[in-house]
Amino acid sequence: MSLIPLILDCDPGVDDAVALALAFGARDRLNLLGVTTTAGNVALTNTTRNACLIRQVAGREDVPVHAGLAKPLIRDPILADDFHGPEGLGHFPASQPRVGAASSDAISFLIQTIEAAPPNTVSLAVTGPMTNIAKLVQAAPATARRLRQIVLMGGARREGGNITASAEYNIFADPEAADLVFKSGCELVVFGLDATHQVRGTQAWVEAIRALKTPIASLAADMLAFSNALPANLMDTSEPDQPATGAPLHDPCVIAYLLAPEAFQLRPCRIEVETQSTLTRGHTAVEFRQAVAGTFNAKWVSKADPQAVLSLLLRYLA
Repeated sequence: MSLIPLILDCDPGVDDAVALALAFGARDRLNLLGVTTTAGNVALTNTTRNACLIRQVAGREDVPVHAGLAKPLIRDPILADDFHGPEGLGHFPASQPRVGAASSDAISFLIQTIEAAPPNTVSLAVTGPMTNIAKLVQAAPATARRLRQIVLMGGARREGGNITASAEYNIFADPEAADLVFKSGCELVVFGLDATHQVRGTQAWVEAIRALKTPIASLAADMLAFSNALPANLMDTSEPDQPATGAPLHDPCVIAYLLAPEAFQLRPCRIEVETQSTLTRGHTAVEFRQAVAGTFNAKWVSKADPQAVLSLLLRYLA
């Protein structure tokens, strides 16, 4: 089986950290060309440092990290350090990595890497606000459409929002960027909360991952345990009378899809993003009826197999 050429754009973040750990570990399936970072869960300096630290723990300093944009396209940054800790990685020590970022120009790295590869070969995984990707679309739209696919975490339909009543954080943090990406003509696979809420990092998962006793498994287990210990009012659950049994693994689902697409069910749809309303900013209108939508612009993940995701974590964090 040939390796999947992949770029991972992220804002680590505890669940981004688990996604990075999975991507770094899957050497037999992923040719990880580079990691790009953006502001999101914490400020850009922290997300970039965190990506380098996770890379160090994983023993993958062969993979370059490139810092991207420090703020959304037109808005002020909205951080999520109440979910991720002030440094972004829960209780993990925020030391300086041995090897820092290769550059502070993620957009040039994206353009050069995509153009150097044959068309329709490089996949792009996006686990944070889509600011870098929107800048890529603005700067080089034809280059963006050379991508095989963009697999992203963002949005919600049935589940409602996790940052406001109707908006998921990654879209809410930079709705104009998301709007540009959904209108880009790129092949999009979208993991909204409808899918990621099906994949929960239960205590049993934490114990199983910690039992692997590798440095990167220990880090991933710590990230899951930190999320699970959040106060109930911060936990992602749309059913207040049925408390969640573990925090959702939002971002690892994106990498799991690349490794095992058969573990997920997709539905063609049209996604539009609310950018004007102060009440519903970042809402994703997901339309499955083609007669209403006109043309579809994405595939929405409607169902996820949590045991398949756990199996991948256990395999690649070992």
